[in-house]
Amino acid sequence: MHVNKVDHVTTVERVAERLGESVDFIHDVALEMDPEDGVIWVYGIGDDGVLAFTDFGIETLVELIEIHKDLKARAGA
Repeated sequence: MHVNKVDHVTTVERVAERLGESVDFIHDVALEMDPEDGVIWVYGIGDDGVLAFTDFGIETLVELIEIHKDLKARAGA
């Protein structure tokens, strides 16, 4: 039997605040991520969902942010 070991997730708003980035930028970068990368949608009452990340997802996100910023810097140089 597979047991999921994720015991918490962190919302996109909190991750953006912690990383000093905008929520919109985090959303754009997270489009490249799949659930196995540690990104999930959390739904409550109603149709609106909240983007959230596992700890592994935050690590993956930080790596992708660095890549995005490096590519942007190269394009501007």
